[in-house]
Amino acid sequence: MTASSALQTAPSGRSHAAHARDWLAENLKGRLRIDRAHEIPVTLQELVDFEVGMHAAGLAGITWPRAYAGHGLTLREHLEINREIGLAPVPNSVNSIGKELAGPIILAICNETQKAEYLPAILKMQAIWCQGFSEPGAGSDLAGLRTRAERTADGWRINGQKIWTSGASKSQRCLLLARTGTAEDRHKGLVLFAVRMDTPGLEVREIRSIDGHRHFCEVFFNDVIVDEADMLGAPDEGWAAATRVLSIERATNRMYRSWRFQSELEHLIDACRTDARAMALLTPYSRQLAQIRVEVELLKGHVETLVETLLSGGQIGPRGSFPKLYWSESHQRFAQIGWEIVSRFPPGVDGPLRDIRARMEAVYFASRAETIYAGTTEIQLDIIAGRILKLQKAA
Repeated sequence: MTASSALQTAPSGRSHAAHARDWLAENLKGRLRIDRAHEIPVTLQELVDFEVGMHAAGLAGITWPRAYAGHGLTLREHLEINREIGLAPVPNSVNSIGKELAGPIILAICNETQKAEYLPAILKMQAIWCQGFSEPGAGSDLAGLRTRAERTADGWRINGQKIWTSGASKSQRCLLLARTGTAEDRHKGLVLFAVRMDTPGLEVREIRSIDGHRHFCEVFFNDVIVDEADMLGAPDEGWAAATRVLSIERATNRMYRSWRFQSELEHLIDACRTDARAMALLTPYSRQLAQIRVEVELLKGHVETLVETLLSGGQIGPRGSFPKLYWSESHQRFAQIGWEIVSRFPPGVDGPLRDIRARMEAVYFASRAETIYAGTTEIQLDIIAGRILKLQKAA
């Protein structure tokens, strides 16, 4: 890694895209590349070191204020850099919850002491965050959560359970949503916390997923005491902050996704072109792949339009459901097609065909959850119907 420990920006006269492209070309190598098949997987420490370098190079914390270790740029530069991140074979951030969900909420509702403590630690990879929202009985119905927070002389006592808590076993903080009242209160009395994962009474159990990974987790809270200083915002601000989190997650989280989608599609086609047998497998899907390429461009348009809306002072609100719904459905269809193609490759293929088969297998397994996390397809359709079209619910 050649990145300096000092924060960098694009050199004068050069675009942020060119700076990002050059840095990635120099630093994104070996097991870090997700467009290669690797016998030995990349380690967590390698990923952390790479993200530290990205931040030092000006490719993370792009819009965050300089006072909190950010780079003080706008969403326009953020989009410009993220296009390059999407087109390059960059691994997904191990701290995306911290950078793309917790960070914006902290900036919006926290006091200066909290900002100074939490934000630099996120960008410098000193604190990896997970998101404690979903529960066994309240996944898509977030307002039905039952994890309780009770104020005591020692702080807030937390009891309950969270599930599908991505990355909890490697995190130092949890963005936790709990309630001060009963489940019947629905949107009232919800509160957000920044919970230390090493707090006594907090237990993490990994869940083995279909691809063999143990990224998803259950988290149990048994009389966990959280300091008053780690409450984010006011006790009744939890629902407003949570919906803000979800609108960010649906609309701007991993802004590079559209360009990553393009990269996957082009990688599949280019790899198949190297072998006549693979091209024969690809040909029957030509119209479907052409349609997917159109959808990629439409999805880019969704993202770019939302960025311009935010830059002009507008709000995302329920419109965040559009790109989430469109991306997850389209990408899942592509993943199905890609897997159908690469699974028919002859045994023992090497080189480009081996690389794309490994990549499409990972894409396919990950895509199964894309229409579920950050709000299911059904939830997105309900939001669009009720909050945008203002339609009445069926009796």
